[in-house]
This record gives sequence, structure tokens and C-alpha cells, in this order.
Amino acid sequence: MIELINSEQDLARQNFPVFVPTMGALHAGHQSLIKLGKSLSESVLVSIFVNPLQFENQDDLAKYPRSLEADLKLAEAAGAAAVFAPTVEVIYPAEIKKISAGAVADLYEGAARTGHFAGVLTVVKRLFDLTKPKFAIFGEKDFQQLFLIKKMVKELELPIEIIAAPIIREPDGLALSSRNVRLNEADRKAALIISKSLQESNLQEMHKVLAQEPGFKLDYLAEIDEQTFGPVSANTQNKRVIIAGWVNGVRLLDNKSMGSGA
Repeated sequence: MIELINSEQDLARQNFPVFVPTMGALHAGHQSLIKLGKSLSESVLVSIFVNPLQFENQDDLAKYPRSLEADLKLAEAAGAAAVFAPTVEVIYPAEIKKISAGAVADLYEGAARTGHFAGVLTVVKRLFDLTKPKFAIFGEKDFQQLFLIKKMVKELELPIEIIAAPIIREPDGLALSSRNVRLNEADRKAALIISKSLQESNLQEMHKVLAQEPGFKLDYLAEIDEQTFGPVSANTQNKRVIIAGWVNGVRLLDNKSMGSGA
């Protein structure tokens, strides 16, 4: 039976070398992170906490799926040793001092969601302080988030290795996301245009594919340098295409490595 931990005191009595932070509504993508963690240690801790600081839209926060009982079963099936499911009061017991996410946080996802990444970094740092892991695992689907967390860990000289896990997709190509449950059948069909566009070799062709689906509203499609999150240049070693948009009010993200070289 998987252990459920709610308090800071109970958490402090144990040692979990591997940490997988989540906001719940677990799916096979989260399970892949836990399984990756199991390759590093038998003691994998999963956190479930819907962080209010990273939602600029309170309606979006209210609608975020919460399914603790089902999440516990999925975490246990993937091999997690315990789940840390704190209240807001445990995570933020006093006045909140947000961590600055820097200039990159104002681009792409940050441009669309003011203050989002400051909220993400603030809760991740707090969770790291509580859990004290050797390894923390994050998915590549939220690539800008992954970049900023790595940057924070480096700048603050935290003794934690950040492990990046590949995107897990449905058989039809749709990137797994907790938000997918909000897509009806027609929405889901429209959403497939995202992964379809990423099969092309350049941005121009991707835009052409996306234009074929009126049910998808593009926010951004860009090619970035993975090391800087800036534009691709002659010095770029690894480049990646990132994309975000809406299907019937549901925001969806995806990305794809485009290999090395500018």
C-alpha cells in the first residue's frame, strides 16, 4: 500500500532520493517519470499539489482536475513509494516571497501567462527544501519550465540533479496532458494537428499544416536554442521547436527536438 504523507513533520522523518513533483490528475506520462525514477532508486516520492501561484486565471485554477484517490493508485502502480499531498498552508505557511524567473520567463508561455513561471519556481524551490532529493524528474513537454528549473538549480547551487524525461504520447500522437480530459471528441481530433505539424522539417511547413485546422488557435510556434532559450544562431548546438495554442479554450503545449546545428 502506497504511503500518503500530508505534513512536513512526517516527510522529514523519511528519505526519498528521487522526487517527482506533479499537480495531480496523473496519467501515463507521469507514470513514465516515476518509472524513470525507479531506475535511480527504489524510494521515489511523488508530490501532488495544485499550486495557486502559477495560475493567473482563477477559473483555470478552479477547473484544474483533482483526483487524489485515482492518483494514488496510478502512482503505486508505477512504483512510487509515497505520495506527498500537502495543503496550501503546508507549502506556504507564511508570507510568500516569489522567486524571480528572469527574462526568459517573459517569453512564449510567460508572455501568455503573466507571473506563471515565478509561481512555478517558487513552489518547486519550496518542494525541494521540504523533500531534499538527490534527483528530481520533470517531463520535456513543458520545455520552458524545464529550462527555467534547471537554470534556478544552477544559479542557487542546489545539490539536486534535474532529470529530463521524454514526452509520452497517445497512439494517435497527442502529447499526454492532464488538460486532455477537457477535450471532447471533436476537440481531440482538432488537437491532433499539433503533433501532425511537428512532423514537418521547418516552421514554414508547420504553419501550413496548422492552417488546415480551424479548431486550433495558435499562440506561438518558434524554434529556439535549447541552451539559451533564445533564437537559433550559428553557435546553436541543439535546437527545438516549441508550440502552444488553444482548442475550444483548452491550452495545449508540445515540442520537438530538431537536432544539432543552426
